[in-house]
Amino acid sequence: MSSAVVDPVRIRNAWAGRISGCQLGKAVEALSVARGREALISYLRRAGALPLRDYVPLVGNTLVELTGRDSCRGQFSRSEPDDDINYTVLALVLLERHGLELSTEDVARAWLQLLPAGSTWTAERAAYRTLLERAGELFPQGAPPGFDLAECARNEYSDWIGAQIRADMYGWVCPGRPALAADLARRDASLSHRGDGVEAAAFVAALAGAIPASSALEEAFEAASREIPPESGVPEAISLARSLVGVEGAVDQIHERYAGLPAVHSLNNLALVVWALMSHGGDYSAAIGEVVAAGWDTDCNGATVGGLWGLTGRPIPERWIAPWQGRVAVTLAGVGELRLDDLVDRTVAVAQRINAAA
Repeated sequence: MSSAVVDPVRIRNAWAGRISGCQLGKAVEALSVARGREALISYLRRAGALPLRDYVPLVGNTLVELTGRDSCRGQFSRSEPDDDINYTVLALVLLERHGLELSTEDVARAWLQLLPAGSTWTAERAAYRTLLERAGELFPQGAPPGFDLAECARNEYSDWIGAQIRADMYGWVCPGRPALAADLARRDASLSHRGDGVEAAAFVAALAGAIPASSALEEAFEAASREIPPESGVPEAISLARSLVGVEGAVDQIHERYAGLPAVHSLNNLALVVWALMSHGGDYSAAIGEVVAAGWDTDCNGATVGGLWGLTGRPIPERWIAPWQGRVAVTLAGVGELRLDDLVDRTVAVAQRINAAA
């Protein structure tokens, strides 16, 4: 696959698609993860929101009101902070600082400098705890870590979804270079993940890199799949999802196949992402709406599908973007709130530098 021209329109759509999809899923994330898909569907039916094609309505005296109110329809004027967007911005910062020289050590140092521990979960929190316990006091200022960073990834959550949600940016800045995108994503993912957790992240990044240089999503999926070792569980998840496009009860079959996995595992959620994107490549609202309604990790999957869909070059409907007014809130140290236009400009600049250097 040959490299593609850095396209500011695609990058803008990727940001807008990722942020909007994240906000859609964020409203019902706790409900889906804690109580399951049946409770999620019951809420959406009660709210008159099936099929899901707009931000989630607020129903009072529910878990959604307690945990997701600020992301419900009519309740926000900016995109509310979420770890999915934190990590995308952090990846941008890392690439601005280090470019193609980015290392896992750079990622670890940036976490300690910029990422609040309270904004991390599962594998990331476990890795962060190891960093705090083992790294030398001067590591954040540039000294060597003082221990093998691979210890950070030796945790019980190392094949969960956390690395997968950190991967998008590495593909955005490598259009037409899925192998390079996957390599960059692995450097980031390896701080906290191993095995399928790393390879799921590599696949998402490779797919993001492949889409702008492909004539169709099928071609992009083939290119990205070549970057993943066959012994990983990732190819099976991709194959299952692609085989269920157009099949009635597809989501039920994915849930049945991965019934034994945690709701925030990488493989089950990746299967939903692939299925939704392949099923609704021409309809953004349906793509993010169906993947969120499918359950499990709703904000992560809405964000990933939304960002990948935006890279196709099709516009994100304005009704998804207008409610958050180009305002992007994060919880990274010293940041607070960013503007969409600035994020796009910074991403384009990084992509152009990487494109020239690679």
